[in-house]
Amino acid sequence: MTQDDGELDSLVRKRIRALRVAQGWSLDELAARARLSPSTLSRIETGHRRLALDQLVTLARALDTSLDQLVETAADDVIISPVIDAAHQLMRWPVRADPGMTVVRQRMTGPPPDNPARMRAHPGHEWLVVLSGTAILLLGNRRFRVETNQAAEFPTMLPHAIGAEGGPCETLGIFDRDARRGHQAGDKPGGTSRPSP
Repeated sequence: MTQDDGELDSLVRKRIRALRVAQGWSLDELAARARLSPSTLSRIETGHRRLALDQLVTLARALDTSLDQLVETAADDVIISPVIDAAHQLMRWPVRADPGMTVVRQRMTGPPPDNPARMRAHPGHEWLVVLSGTAILLLGNRRFRVETNQAAEFPTMLPHAIGAEGGPCETLGIFDRDARRGHQAGDKPGGTSRPSP
C-alpha cells in the first residue's frame, strides 16, 4: 500500500464517522442501517478492519451518499475563479457538487418588466440572495421585496422576473440544471428581466 493509499484509507474512515455523527446516529444505528455489526463498524471507523468494497457500497447507501463521494480524494483546486460574461455583465461559478448547477452574481439597475408577457416560466428551481440594494421579485401575480441579506427560493415553473428598486441591486443566484437551461434559452417573449446565466 502506498502512502497515498494510506491517506485515502484514513480519509474514507474519517468521512464515514463524520457522516454518521452529522446524522446524529450512534454506531448501533448506522450498523443496523448498513446491516453490519456495531463492532465491525467500530473497527472500520478506527482502522482496525480492512475496508472492503461491498461494505463501502452498503455504508454509502446507509449514509445517503454515493460510493464516489465517499471515496473521492481531497481536491487541490479548492479556490474557484468566476467566468466573466461581459456581454451580460455576469459572473458565474461552476458548482462541482452538481455539474448542472450554476452560481451567478449579477448587478441590476432597472425595475422588473411591467409587462406580464416578459415574465419567464420554465422547469427548474432557483435560489437567490440579495447582496446589496433591494430586489423586486415578480412571481406569478405576486410581488416580493427582497432586501439586502434576504433570500428567495422558488420553482421556476411560476412566471417570474427580477429587477431592482430604488437604485442598483446586486444578487447571487443558484440555478439548478433545468433553471439554467431555461434562462440560457435567451430573452424571448415570456422572458425574465435578467440576462441569461
